[in-house]
Amino acid sequence: MSTEPATTRRSELLAIAARLFAEKGFRNTTVRDIADAAGILSGSLYHHFDSKESMVDEILSTFQEELFGQYDEILASADGPRTKLERAVRVSFDTIDRHHDEVAIFQNDAAYLLTFDRFAYLGDRNRQSREVWLRLLQGGVDAGVLRDDLDLELTYRFIRDTVWVAVSWYRPGGRRTHTEIAEQYLTILLEGIDA
Repeated sequence: MSTEPATTRRSELLAIAARLFAEKGFRNTTVRDIADAAGILSGSLYHHFDSKESMVDEILSTFQEELFGQYDEILASADGPRTKLERAVRVSFDTIDRHHDEVAIFQNDAAYLLTFDRFAYLGDRNRQSREVWLRLLQGGVDAGVLRDDLDLELTYRFIRDTVWVAVSWYRPGGRRTHTEIAEQYLTILLEGIDA
């Protein structure tokens, strides 16, 4: 017996849940909301997931595994430090485009989810993200392609906040593509806004 229909249905339900969690917030979304949006009874949802926590766990862990796999590839590449930094910014915007709901959930609900032991890995991912960006920045300083008077912690926070907060206003399929936005961000980041 094929598991493809069950797997497809499970993916559909996760996509519906992700959209609702992103729009309404994890805490404000009920199992009934998800079931109603999927056109099924609430009890039927439990054939696929034991809780909405299991759903958000799968949603967040899946997209983050992909993202950090890409960051690891960048760090391990033979590219120069500036190219690595540029690639990391582009990958981040690509992630916002392809996983918009997932990124929004993480941005909006990670602090709440971290109050549960089950989601301790989100704190680990935050620390891992910091390490990735600090390595990229330090590599740029060491190679002389970034200024050596930068406060790397502050620079990391600036990049993190300006890139990831874009999920609050960027809409896939909008006037500007995620690629165009990434390029503009890189211009501002690396060349400044002086005339």
